[in-house]
Amino acid sequence: MSLGKLGVWSWLDNLNYADAISLARRIEQLGYSALWVPEAVGRDPFVNIAVIAPHTESLYLATGIANIYARDAMAMTAVRNSLNELTNGRLILGMGVSHREMVSGFRHHDYGKPVSTMRSYIDAMEQAFYAGPKPENSGKLMLAALRQNMLGLAAEKADGAHPYFVTVEHTARAREILGPDKLLAPEQKVLLETDPGEARRIARGYMATYIGLENYCKNLMTLGFDESDFSNGGSDRLVDAIVAWGDEDAIAKRIREHWQAGADHVCIQALRKDGEQGCDIETLEKMAVLAKE
Repeated sequence: MSLGKLGVWSWLDNLNYADAISLARRIEQLGYSALWVPEAVGRDPFVNIAVIAPHTESLYLATGIANIYARDAMAMTAVRNSLNELTNGRLILGMGVSHREMVSGFRHHDYGKPVSTMRSYIDAMEQAFYAGPKPENSGKLMLAALRQNMLGLAAEKADGAHPYFVTVEHTARAREILGPDKLLAPEQKVLLETDPGEARRIARGYMATYIGLENYCKNLMTLGFDESDFSNGGSDRLVDAIVAWGDEDAIAKRIREHWQAGADHVCIQALRKDGEQGCDIETLEKMAVLAKE
């Protein structure tokens, strides 16, 4: 199974289902190989994928990332098998432990130790009973992995890793830990805006939630950032490392840097200039040429 080199990561919660289907079909027509659908506090990502799947042909449909605290291991196994049956193996199941702030604060679960919790969950999935028809083709299992131990677990128990809110330097480190044979699919925020002040203003709006989450900050600190980089919406250095802004050439350069650092697949999140959720179609149209490299 080849995931392709370039995909799209996009919120769908702001779209009605007809528009979500249209977006997925446009992404496929442009030549992107995958659509990554997140999970937070909106629609269930697996429902989104089930709605979109019959209207696409070759587009891989990925969760980026499904929260393991939202469903037990048997339910996750059932939805994985069901959607692989529906899509003939086009589901990429991306799973993660989310964040203490989200799990305890919004879902009211006890947040366990991330790596041991994920290991136990995968073990339970492997042993889960499923009475439905087994799909002929099973898609890949990817873990939301940032630091060494979770990346090591991804190398041991999954098909690869889908790091989010990361830098090119992180991609190089992740490849070293994963080894040469596992899939590495980092997310990269991109913004088609050449004015530095305006680009960083827009970028900070999108970054605000993430720099308030402990897991992301701890990971970035292993890459040389410190507490001062998380103040006042993020330092210029952090903003520029997380969001690739500028013209098409500047954005393409960043994507290629991820490939050169060891990424198999880069999923771009094309930020809208109005600060709203969802992807910027103009950006996707202009960057689609990279999908053919």
